[in-house]
Amino acid sequence: MTAFEVVALGESMVTFLPSRPGRLADVPSFARGIGGAESNVACVLAAAGHSVQWVSRVGADGFGDHLVEAIASYGVDTSGVRRDSARPTGIYFRTAGDRATDAHEVAYYRAGSAASAMTADNTDLEAIGSARVLHLSGITAALSADCLALLRELTAQRPGRPLVSFDINHRANLWDRREPGPVLRELARGSDLVFVGEDEAEDAWGVTGGPDAIRAALPEPRTLVVKQGVRGATLFDGGHVTFVPSVHVDVVAPVGAGDAFAAGFLSATLRGLPASDRLRHGHLMAAAALTVPGDLAAPPSRDHADRLAALDDRAWETLRLGPGWTEADTRADEEVRTP
Repeated sequence: MTAFEVVALGESMVTFLPSRPGRLADVPSFARGIGGAESNVACVLAAAGHSVQWVSRVGADGFGDHLVEAIASYGVDTSGVRRDSARPTGIYFRTAGDRATDAHEVAYYRAGSAASAMTADNTDLEAIGSARVLHLSGITAALSADCLALLRELTAQRPGRPLVSFDINHRANLWDRREPGPVLRELARGSDLVFVGEDEAEDAWGVTGGPDAIRAALPEPRTLVVKQGVRGATLFDGGHVTFVPSVHVDVVAPVGAGDAFAAGFLSATLRGLPASDRLRHGHLMAAAALTVPGDLAAPPSRDHADRLAALDDRAWETLRLGPGWTEADTRADEEVRTP
């Protein structure tokens, strides 16, 4: 059995990206891509040089073929993906607008999808248990009662389990009038490393007051990362607290940044880097996603990212990254400029 550094479990879908801004009703054509929080993390980590497996279910259809082939092309092991002849692969359409605005539209066609049929019985739990890190998200919990039972099994405290990483990923429109707050809190409390945005904590749990208030509401995970949007992120690791501001980014499309941040943070964690570097690598991977049109971006080389993460505080705070920055192979000090 191959032991992977990271196993990421969750649904991925074929996503249709608009050819121009506007309402879904007005967009004449769409480009095909892939989208899924956990598979996004897997792809970024694999592209950054880590051994990663994606575990899921897809339909025995062309869209399932595309997902498996596209995700494998990043270097992700897909042997843990099962095909379901009775259920389809999920798809969705979205507009080009920011998810935070009222103009943003997403049309999901995922009800009854193959991934929603994941259970503890049809998932290779032994292979998952051999990983160093198991990455999950709250999206999976919303898909079905079976998926929620699977996540409860995977977040149960037991000796020898992998480090469990859990991204809250609160998506209100997936819960169909169910109350997500208690479920997301339960799963987070069973995890070792939790990612949550300030906005998610307010929406899911009614918690306001910033990172300290969120930590008070969620004291159980040893490691808690509170994402604070363009301001930065705060890391609670045991009894230590670290804040690192975000870099300035010329945004092309505000999608995929949260998944990329998690991948950057996990990559630095696997490498044993200190707290501030883990946050900086998260910010850098998020900047890579923000400067491309789709959810996934080629990450910077490890040396490139390490040079940027090693900048002094003043240089970090004046760093500005735009489209194409991950392809630059220059010294970090040549990329620093005042906004």
